[in-house]
Amino acid sequence: MAERFDVVVIGSGPGGYAAAIRAAQRDASVAVIEKGLIGGTCLNCGCIPSKTLLASAHTLLLMKHAGLMGIDVPSAVPNWPKIQARKDAVVAGFRKGLTGLIQSNKARIIQGRGIVTALNRVKIESETAPMELEAGTIILATGSQPIELPGIPFDGQTIISSKEALELDQIPQSMVIVGGGIIGCEMACAYAAVGTKVTIVEALERLIPMEDEWVGRLMTRELKKLGIESLTGQKVTAVEKAGGLAKVALESGQAIDAEKVLVCVGRRPVIDAETVEALNLQMNGPAVAVNDKLQTNVAGVYAIGDAVGTTYLAHGAFAEADVAAVNATGGEATIGDYSLIPRAVYTFPEIASVGRNEESCKAGGLDVSVGRAFFRANGRSIAHNETVGEVRAVRDNLTNRIVGVTMVGAVVTELAGAARALVGSTEKITEMSFPHPTVSEVLKEAAEDAFGLSLHNLPR
Repeated sequence: MAERFDVVVIGSGPGGYAAAIRAAQRDASVAVIEKGLIGGTCLNCGCIPSKTLLASAHTLLLMKHAGLMGIDVPSAVPNWPKIQARKDAVVAGFRKGLTGLIQSNKARIIQGRGIVTALNRVKIESETAPMELEAGTIILATGSQPIELPGIPFDGQTIISSKEALELDQIPQSMVIVGGGIIGCEMACAYAAVGTKVTIVEALERLIPMEDEWVGRLMTRELKKLGIESLTGQKVTAVEKAGGLAKVALESGQAIDAEKVLVCVGRRPVIDAETVEALNLQMNGPAVAVNDKLQTNVAGVYAIGDAVGTTYLAHGAFAEADVAAVNATGGEATIGDYSLIPRAVYTFPEIASVGRNEESCKAGGLDVSVGRAFFRANGRSIAHNETVGEVRAVRDNLTNRIVGVTMVGAVVTELAGAARALVGSTEKITEMSFPHPTVSEVLKEAAEDAFGLSLHNLPR
């Protein structure tokens, strides 16, 4: 007889484990099925390992520039084996902690491939203990995988995905990164800092194309300071491998030799074909179609995270997990405005935004005013020698409210939550007290400037 659980979650990434814990907190019996490592892509080959490598790269850059702060550092060179060992230890520690956290909430972890065979029935394929479960409700949190370009398949050695890029046993002398979005620019920073000659090839006209033009322009300039060449408006037509190297041919006729070719042109939802067929799931392209309650077209089946292709962000999956778990346990919840989920890029400098940017507002016909504030005028930023970048706040002149904030600077991902609080606000921002000197003052300054109330910007 199949063991029964109130909620069965397939996948233990940010969406999956968050949904499992939230459902368990609501007194449901919960099983989490994971075919790989607990924590999914984010913990094992995404957010955490990439940010750990970036932290080592950032520390190296600080050491190289320590003389500007009056600190003499005789030498600063990367010890790649130690950098990788630290990254692996950080990931392993989080994985152990997350396993304990799930279990302490009395959710059961089952290792294996979870396949929904019929309504309320889940088969688990495992080499050790195949089994079947009965589920009151099911939450699909099966994640995503890197997109492979036609004609340029991953080989795991020369042509690699972001997963292999985090596990290289040596620092490559040269790397071509195909894709100038979030992952591409982050990996460019990490490897350029440790000495790799990096070239980014982006098919669109600018880096970080999901943000305003000024962001891409500023990032191109700053990445160049790291030795990164950015070739925008160009497509890769072929990659030829010979003698452990690759020759990357571009549409323009240019060819670039590189030791590694990192392809990061986005991610694609992963959903088991057998599950789709058994449930006759409605799909939205490769993603599972859901409504604002994260319900699929099948009663009692929910889908969240990268599987639904909404944000491809861990914190976006967290938000969806909370909604799905509440609804799967008898509650009533809906997902809010996706634009209010902050977007973050951990480059040098960082990028963060929330709400609507200037270009989307103008494309939608909104009459807006844009407030600006610069880190080069901020006391704490100057003290830390981190003066690159700015904050822009967009005000809808009709409603007199802030509708979006975009930031580029050293620690702006840490300000994204505060920026979210500004969206929807009016000039009462002047009544908020920000500690001085702090980097956060730039956020207040930009919001004030959107209303023409800035104390430290020159009059318009």
